[in-house]
This record gives sequence, structure tokens and C-alpha cells, in this order.
Amino acid sequence: MLESLVPSVREISADDLGIGVMAKATSHGGSSAPDAPEANPDNPVIREVVRLSSLFGGVIFTGPPGTSKSYYAAESARVLAGGVDDRVRFVQFHASYQYEDFMIGFVPTTNGFKERPGPFLELVRAADTDREHTYVLVIDELSRADVGRVFGEALTYVERTKRELTFALANGLSIRVPSNLVILATMNPFDRGVDEVDAAFERRFAKITMDPDKDLLAEMLTASGMEATLRQKLIGWFSRINSHAQKNPAAAVGHAYFSSASDENSLDDVWSYQLRYLVQRAFRRDESTRNDLEAAWRNMFVRADVVLDTDIAVETGPGA
Repeated sequence: MLESLVPSVREISADDLGIGVMAKATSHGGSSAPDAPEANPDNPVIREVVRLSSLFGGVIFTGPPGTSKSYYAAESARVLAGGVDDRVRFVQFHASYQYEDFMIGFVPTTNGFKERPGPFLELVRAADTDREHTYVLVIDELSRADVGRVFGEALTYVERTKRELTFALANGLSIRVPSNLVILATMNPFDRGVDEVDAAFERRFAKITMDPDKDLLAEMLTASGMEATLRQKLIGWFSRINSHAQKNPAAAVGHAYFSSASDENSLDDVWSYQLRYLVQRAFRRDESTRNDLEAAWRNMFVRADVVLDTDIAVETGPGA
């Protein structure tokens, strides 16, 4: 009797309220930082992507790791699709990704095999039946796969001037790439497959270069509450290592590496578990520069008062 009078309590998680990591992951789709804030549609990068999409039908974000390529691709897709998740598809290319994964393939059933449309064909069909809205396909790591093999016949028809022309897939199915389908892609310009991507897309899609940005880094560190002196030292080290990137592309360090940095402890984590491996790999044949950059990183955490005390101890020690 008394139990019936006790109101039931519903447990609500952060994701139920739309503020948890999973909720952010859903809204950000392919972003590599699912807890990152949504970008303003008036952001200059997003505005440029929207403009270029209407001219070329596709935009490639190119740049070294950690330069916000995936983030801006996901946020641009959200803006282009009017914030409707069903109008956006995310795909990540890799070395074994094939035409059968992307366009149309076969899957086993209890009675044999049946055709299965890939993400490209699914989105083409959806966009073709809803001409009033923009649909967006986001391809992460475009240069990791053989793009000619993956796109097949569609490679010609994703070009803006070839949209709406009917062509046949490998199984004989006739389709057309609608004008309201936009393709956004990210790639590292130093991947082995870049030459093939450039040959396939250089006259079909627009390309935006995403470079390490010290001004954006400064904004990120200020927002995270990093102390001013440490912040300036880190920006100096960031500029220092990226100054080597023109001759040694592997040395490029993107600002997003420091998205979670707020103090010395968090910077130590970034160095110990990420950056030191990048520095060692980039300068494995240049020991002098590697040692210089490692020493410069350590010196960021040396306080002026500690250096002063050391100097005094030397002057007043035995034999002074």
C-alpha cells in the first residue's frame, strides 16, 4: 500500500539532456572531438565551405593531423544539411575500403547473397527524392583508399558539370548524382595516396588548406584557463617546431593536439603520450634538432625563481 504511494524516480544521464559525450558524438558525427562546441554558422571557414559547395559540389580539407579538418567537415555538413542528421552520412576510407563497401555490394543471407547499397548510393537516392534540401556525404581520410577503385563509374559524375546525367553502376543499375548532394572530405597531404586523389579530384572539387594556427591555439588555451606565462611559452614552442615543417612536413603539429591542455600536468600528458613520438619520428635523422626541441619543451616548465636559486647556490657553494 505504502509502496504504491512512493513516486517512481527516473534516472537521467547527461546524454539524455543532450550534454553528454554520446550526445555530442551524435551531433558532431565524424568529428574527432565529439565534446567540442558546435561551430557558429558565421564562422569564416564554414561560410567559405558553403559558398564553395554551391560552385563545385564538393570541398576537400587538406592539412597535417590536428588542424581541425574533421571538425570543420562535420560542422560544415551540419550547417549545409540544416541541422538534420538524416541528411548527413559519415564514411572513413582505409586501405581495404572498396567499391562494394561504398557503392553497391553483396552480403550473405541464409539463401545465398543479396545486394546491399553502400553509403554513397543510399545518400544519392535520398537526395534525389528530396530536392528541396541539401544532403552531405563526409569522407574522412580520403587519401587512405584507392579513390578511383572506390568511386568507380561515379568518379566522373560527381563533378558539378556532370551532375544529373544518368549512368550505370557495375550491376547495371542506372542512377544520377543529384545537384543537392555535397561531398566533403578530409585528407593528409603527406599520405601515400595523395597523388591519386589530386589526379582524381583537382578539377572536380575545391580544396581548402588547414594549417597549424597559433592564433587559434591561443584562443583555445585562453578558453581552457591556462596561465598566461605558460600559454606564451607553449605558443613559442608551437611556432618553433612548425617552422621546420616547410622542409620537413612530418614536423607539422596541429593546434588540436592541445585541445585538452590547461596546465602543466595536462601538457605533460600530451607530450608523454603523443608529441614526443611525433618529434622522434619527424627528426629521427636529425638528432641535433630533435634534442633542441625536446630541451625547449622541458624548459617551458622551468620557473625563473628556480633558476635564480640555482645560480645563487653555485655562487655561494664551496670554493666561492
